[in-house]
Amino acid sequence: MAITFYDLCGRDAKRFSPYGWRTRMALAHKGLDYGLEPVKFTEKHKLEFSGQNLVPVIRDGDRVVNDSWAIAEYLEDSYPDRPSLFGDAAGRGMAKAINGFVNTTVQPLVGPLIIADILDCVDPADRDYFADSRRQRFGRPLDEVQADRDQKVEGFRKALEPYRVVVAGQPFVGGSAPTYADYVLFGPLQWARCTSAYGLVTADDPIHAWFERLLDLHGGVGRSEPAAA
Repeated sequence: MAITFYDLCGRDAKRFSPYGWRTRMALAHKGLDYGLEPVKFTEKHKLEFSGQNLVPVIRDGDRVVNDSWAIAEYLEDSYPDRPSLFGDAAGRGMAKAINGFVNTTVQPLVGPLIIADILDCVDPADRDYFADSRRQRFGRPLDEVQADRDQKVEGFRKALEPYRVVVAGQPFVGGSAPTYADYVLFGPLQWARCTSAYGLVTADDPIHAWFERLLDLHGGVGRSEPAAA
């Protein structure tokens, strides 16, 4: 039975979830086909079968897996004949550490830089929900959260230094070929690319060149999602 992938969907079928993109790249890396089930912000009922209400979720036969890291481990263990996401046990441990680093240190810095821009990308039926829930999260209107991003973006760029020192000297975190450790950071950067025209990294940053390489991977699956104008 084919995999069903439940992923966040915005206006005009745009898919921009940072965690969804980690899973999308993992599936592409493994060369696995799937059927897409788009889920809008106000369609959490579609995920009730998973016992929680967050994307990404995959259903593979009788197995239901949620959380992008758990999905990556499931795909690695269930499809060992396909290209490895981690390389070996040491690579899996490294990817898990990087996953935690991006989740706690990098990704929280992205949202305040693009949050008002994201509002323009959500489905019209979700706008009120998104604006109200994020206003509660940040404690102020979204345009105010984003207003001082020119000052905040430097903190975000400094947080990328652990990645920068690696990809300045080799094509991917995994060396000559990508691993899941690459897809972890690709997720939030693709989130920003798809929803905001604001430049999070400069053109001369090694992170920029690395990200461009990732956009071209797996038949250009990353580049197939239009960038925000």
